[in-house]
Amino acid sequence: MAADSQLYWDTMPAHPQAPDTSQLTDWLTLYHAPHLGAVSFRQLLARFGTAAAVRAAEPDALRHLGLSQHTLDALNQPDRSAIERDLDWAQQAGNRIITCHDPLWPPLLEQLPDAPPLLYVHGDAGLLREPQLAMVGSRNPTPVGQRTARDFARYLGATGLVITSGLALGIDAASHQGALDAGAATIAVMGTGLDRVYPARHRALAHAIAQQGALIAEFPIGTPPLAENFPRRNRIISGLSLGTLVVEAALRSGSLISARHAVEQGREVFAIPGSIHNTLSRGCHALIRQGAKLVETAQDIIDELGPLAGAGMALSQAIPEAAEPPAHLADEYLQLLEIMGFNSNTIDHLVTESGLTPAEVSSMLLQLELNGHIAASPGGIYNRLR
Repeated sequence: MAADSQLYWDTMPAHPQAPDTSQLTDWLTLYHAPHLGAVSFRQLLARFGTAAAVRAAEPDALRHLGLSQHTLDALNQPDRSAIERDLDWAQQAGNRIITCHDPLWPPLLEQLPDAPPLLYVHGDAGLLREPQLAMVGSRNPTPVGQRTARDFARYLGATGLVITSGLALGIDAASHQGALDAGAATIAVMGTGLDRVYPARHRALAHAIAQQGALIAEFPIGTPPLAENFPRRNRIISGLSLGTLVVEAALRSGSLISARHAVEQGREVFAIPGSIHNTLSRGCHALIRQGAKLVETAQDIIDELGPLAGAGMALSQAIPEAAEPPAHLADEYLQLLEIMGFNSNTIDHLVTESGLTPAEVSSMLLQLELNGHIAASPGGIYNRLR
């Protein structure tokens, strides 16, 4: 994984006025201390009130609360290089480290029992307090799934919901892009430090998100893309959001981790159904059987989240029903589209159902694909686009 990551904000100019770092240094000293997780960190804050007070506490008092000698030693002799790396990053334009005592801290995230005590933010930190919808799904979606995610994100973003996802390949990227297309805000929750972009091919997308939304992470600067970090960040994607929408997911998809977190956090879970022949629909179908709300249009989500989002949000737009096929298509093309429906189709199936020759069907599929009416998937599968 690490070979695909790269430095991200290596040329950002410094803030005109560097922020006061005294209090932040206390927070980072605790944050970088070994064997001091989010739950223990918050227990210390509840007991002593501030990070500075924790650092000033008597060792016996901290030891009584369960801190190991290794952790106590780290509080006395902190990792200066790691702390300075974070502080230097926070002084660059657009960067900020916010703590759970900060007015900008998202209230929904605070409801998590294992919420991080601080977040690294690049972009508009104020968006963290805005109503959000998490969108997740397969890293290898069908063209229809990718188009669906982009369309839903575009319409829902236009209603005022912030679209939150994980910058991964596939559905994540399509969701971010759909929000950007609408001029709406989007948040990417990273599984690395914010000095990196993973996957590296999303560098341009990450820059666009930073301009129109925010990149956030709980991982310190310099953290590489370790495999175990990505399931961990999923609880933040769902924890920030009023609900989680799963667009396409196999039965063993990591997206189902986000859905499980959402259920455990008491949030809404939505799933878009698909063809029974599409393996990437099976995760969504499993969620629906377990109680997730079946979603066909954006209005289904708006109806559920509108009351939760608070007054003042214009949650009123919806994705329109599938449009009628264009009138300029010849009758045989319209007939082929009608045969395809919105299921996955092979050429053999279309030849059998249409009575046309394989050569005729192949030629027609090519024209329909070039004109944006259908999309081809690996394995010779064709899907009609709405």
